[in-house]
Amino acid sequence: MPSTNPAPAPARPTAPNAPSVPSPANVRPGGSAPPPARRRLPRLDAVDRDVLALYLFTRVALALVAYCTAWLFPRAPEAHSPSPFTDVVGQWDWSHYLHIARDGYFPDDPAARPAEWDNREAFFPGFPLVLRTAHLVVPEWTAAGLLVSLVAGAVAVLALARTARLHLPRAADARRAVLLLLVSPCAVFLAVGYTESLFLALALPSWLAARRHDWRAAALLAAGATAVRVSGLFLLAALLVHFALTARARGALRRLPWLAVPALPPLLYSCYLYLRTGDWMAWKHAQERGWYREFHPPWEAWGTTWSAAFGHGYTTPYALMWQAELVAMGVGLVTVALLARARRWPETCYIALNLWALGTSYWYMSIPRATLLWWPLWIGIACWTLSRPRWLAAWLCLSGPLSVVLAVTFFSGRWAG
Repeated sequence: MPSTNPAPAPARPTAPNAPSVPSPANVRPGGSAPPPARRRLPRLDAVDRDVLALYLFTRVALALVAYCTAWLFPRAPEAHSPSPFTDVVGQWDWSHYLHIARDGYFPDDPAARPAEWDNREAFFPGFPLVLRTAHLVVPEWTAAGLLVSLVAGAVAVLALARTARLHLPRAADARRAVLLLLVSPCAVFLAVGYTESLFLALALPSWLAARRHDWRAAALLAAGATAVRVSGLFLLAALLVHFALTARARGALRRLPWLAVPALPPLLYSCYLYLRTGDWMAWKHAQERGWYREFHPPWEAWGTTWSAAFGHGYTTPYALMWQAELVAMGVGLVTVALLARARRWPETCYIALNLWALGTSYWYMSIPRATLLWWPLWIGIACWTLSRPRWLAAWLCLSGPLSVVLAVTFFSGRWAG
């Protein structure tokens, strides 16, 4: 799985997450039913415009939280002026992406080399490449990163709404899935210089293209996703399952070679690292060195995380984040079970592989943040609450405050995933 940020003594945790997961049983099975007729996506309609308005409102809200955090939690206890806004929003993993985009993976300039190597090879090159391109337009690096996430996030929520329309009875109901994502506990990571927005902006359109049987577009978009995060390979697995279940038409097998394209970015990145380090899996070994992502059986990972969360061996903020990891793992397992019961095998494969990658390390790390990438979860909750408006209100009353708390945690420089 993609890497995360530095940690305390043995490592570090991640962000809080949502409560129990709803049932996507009302959702039409994604693998067995034939897809809609192939056609071009329509232009922005009223629902799309509502989705974009909601997206912009939540961006303004997060900017306001960041502004207040800068004043309420300055770096120096006796400060009389807030921290610079770019410092407030540029926390944790952002420094890795910045260093890669600005200096490369193996900088020749001694001044650009960190005193202690930061294992930046663990991060895939897609986001740094887009960031470097945005920097040509926006000279300030942090502002360029915010711009990338802002634009990519807009594409992502539109694609999520279009995906939700495939499963919800009315097009207007798609706004519900977008709302659930944008006020989810880890939503702050969609607004800062992280990879989640860019990944979703590629993965969701890829999935939509696959549902239309446009395998060339699906493969090319998925290739972008695999360049951004190793999670793109889990998307590729879901595409292959979907192809196997639905591509029964004569001549469909001729499109199968397109699905080899998403494997090229990770392969090329591994070749590049091999030429520089002599190690084909240098990115994986960097994750093991920096974030303790060496393989451990799932029960050992659960036990270690439980001990970190409730064993009083870590300070309370870190312990709370590990508690969130356990909750997120539970949410993921329930989601996989419900998707399997609904016979939505491609989505089941996608989330199950995510959980396997994140749940077989020394301990859990970044599972709450990974929930942002589980679009079947947000669509499933939207479906489940259509006939249960009180449960929607209850979910939002829990998720909204958690989202603000986690945003303050991140903006104040505390570990949040």
